[in-house]
Amino acid sequence: MHLLEISDLITAVDPHSGDRLPVRRTAVVQQLRESGDERAARLVAGLPTDQAGVLDPHAVDRLLIGVHTELQRLSEELRIGERLVHILGPLFTAIRETTGQPGPYRLVDVGCGLGYLVRWLAATRALGADVELVGVDLDAALVGEADRLAREERLGCRFVHGNAFDLPEAATVYVSTGVLHHFRGSALTDFFHAQAVSEAHAFCHFDIAATRLAPVGAWVFHRARMRHPLGRHDGVVSARRAHSDESLLNAAAVPGIRALLYEPRGSANPFCTTLRPIIGVRPRLEEPFRRALGRNARRLVGGEHLAEAGR
Repeated sequence: MHLLEISDLITAVDPHSGDRLPVRRTAVVQQLRESGDERAARLVAGLPTDQAGVLDPHAVDRLLIGVHTELQRLSEELRIGERLVHILGPLFTAIRETTGQPGPYRLVDVGCGLGYLVRWLAATRALGADVELVGVDLDAALVGEADRLAREERLGCRFVHGNAFDLPEAATVYVSTGVLHHFRGSALTDFFHAQAVSEAHAFCHFDIAATRLAPVGAWVFHRARMRHPLGRHDGVVSARRAHSDESLLNAAAVPGIRALLYEPRGSANPFCTTLRPIIGVRPRLEEPFRRALGRNARRLVGGEHLAEAGR
């Protein structure tokens, strides 16, 4: 059975122009039923449409903004901002040391949603004044709400509607949270390849750790914190779609990038590990990055060490 997230199906955009495309409700319902998910099909069948059977874009936008607003609680409770800075602080230290340039540097959050991470970084100024913070998403409604929140909070960051890899300004570091499991098959490799051929120095992508407890933990959290059935459904499905450590390292093993996992599944407590990052650095950055991490560098594992541990 193919596991599908409702939120991936009820909106569609042209990947090149960013224009919104119409989505027919019957097509989504059929796709979910063919995947064996009758409950999800019933949820979508209750969403409003126009006379032609196309999902009402305004209703879909309100729904997704509501779900993402509730989803911020997960980032807050898991302290994603602090955990990302734990990696990004040493990473930017290594970049500054290696390049010898005064900046500015640019962090680009891929699939930023409501921009919680970028807004948190802007509010705390945890990465320093020489790091520009940019959130990018293909969903115009989410980006619009992220921008509204940033202006309301008077934060020094910006949000862009579009493809993160098509920005006119080069990124120094790409980041994301909860995005990788949306990519399947060759699309995951293409995602990492796009960063390898860019001018970026590194990436750091947090996603769900594929443990046996992940779906159970997701069910408990989303039942307790999410009010809308769509959020509850997608939260559990996302945990079941999580990539294994081996799959991530294999996909990220693209020319010009040294891929590393921080706290891989085998070395972490499954009761405590919910999200963990895969990190990619230009080869010249690996040693400076390890030095900047200090003792925590021992938590980094490359594909060759993961393969040896599995023998």
